[in-house]
Amino acid sequence: MKYKPADNIQDLQYFGEYGGVNPSISDSSTYTFLSAKTMFDTFEGNAEGCYLYSRHSSPSNLYLGEALAAMEGTETANVAASGMAAITSTLLHLCQAGDHIVSSRTVYGGTYAFLKNFIPKFNIQTSFVDITNLEQVEAAITKDTKVLYCESVSNPLLEVADIEALAKIAKKHQLIIVVDNTFSPLSISPKELGADVVIHSLTKFINGSSDTVGGVTCGSQDFINALRSVNDGANMLLGPTMDSMRAASVLKNLRTLHIRIKQHSKNAMFLAEKFQQDGLRTVYPGLKNHPGHETFKRMMNQDYGFGGLLTIDVGSLEKANELMELMQEKNLGYLAVSLGFYKTLFSAPGSSTSSEIPIEEQEKMGLSNGLIRFSIGLDNDIERTYKMMKSCMQEVGVFK
Repeated sequence: MKYKPADNIQDLQYFGEYGGVNPSISDSSTYTFLSAKTMFDTFEGNAEGCYLYSRHSSPSNLYLGEALAAMEGTETANVAASGMAAITSTLLHLCQAGDHIVSSRTVYGGTYAFLKNFIPKFNIQTSFVDITNLEQVEAAITKDTKVLYCESVSNPLLEVADIEALAKIAKKHQLIIVVDNTFSPLSISPKELGADVVIHSLTKFINGSSDTVGGVTCGSQDFINALRSVNDGANMLLGPTMDSMRAASVLKNLRTLHIRIKQHSKNAMFLAEKFQQDGLRTVYPGLKNHPGHETFKRMMNQDYGFGGLLTIDVGSLEKANELMELMQEKNLGYLAVSLGFYKTLFSAPGSSTSSEIPIEEQEKMGLSNGLIRFSIGLDNDIERTYKMMKSCMQEVGVFK
């Protein structure tokens, strides 16, 4: 039977302290103990159900982590203050000085900058590869390689990683495969395809209201326990703690994710097909001419579609900016970074979310300065939206 991630979330029920249908928010930074021995046992990690300090864990954060682990099919999960906090803590915990990482070259700009510019300070090196070229991936692996890192659907070029094939390579070479699934929650379940660790920026689709920054690392109980270790756990010692109030807010929004993802995907598919018919250079995994279409189709949980992200190329940054400014003026969405909001968000990633990547590297990976990334919203009448967008494109001269 095909994996049903939303059902796993739905099956979780929490009662509030006084019988509320939402769990009570634990608005405390520290917790009391009934005995000194219990405090000692908690620090040693041997007191189930006890809390020592909110940087380590809190009831609100654990509720959210449990729900996200259920979604991804992992044993447990640890939430963090941002997606980058989840990424950096996970990689710093997995790697030591002298280790090597093989990463997709088309990852999010912040991830790229961390791997390229920051983590080498700790003598951890990264080779960036075309993640869709399995021979190139395997050729980049050395005796020091520890981690294989990729995004299910890459930011911003929407390349699709063959997680099953990559997991086989990782297993063959005894590597840990870490997959950022931010662009395709519910649509793709990396753990079911062989991933060891799954990461999300909760800021995006999972929260869905662009009012909270958060991240999560989903994995085995042993790995998450290690991340939280008071002695050498990266999430404990680096301190990327999510606030309990925010955790409770994200948990509430998570319950509608399955409805929202279906609408995001439906609207994105409609626009992608229309834009392609209009002769625009359109990239969307749901289009049959997308290089990763069949891979995505083979991996996907059918109910949730191909996601809410698409790109078009209008030829130049000047034209892209003119079009985005006009669409914002016409209330079609916002010229803004991030994604997963109820309104459409659009940006030119080469000069924004991927600006950390050098221009020469952007050119090698095919990131042109006329590329616009759309995070398609939850519009009720997507045909009306399309007509208004096309009118804007005609006004600024996108069509020759």
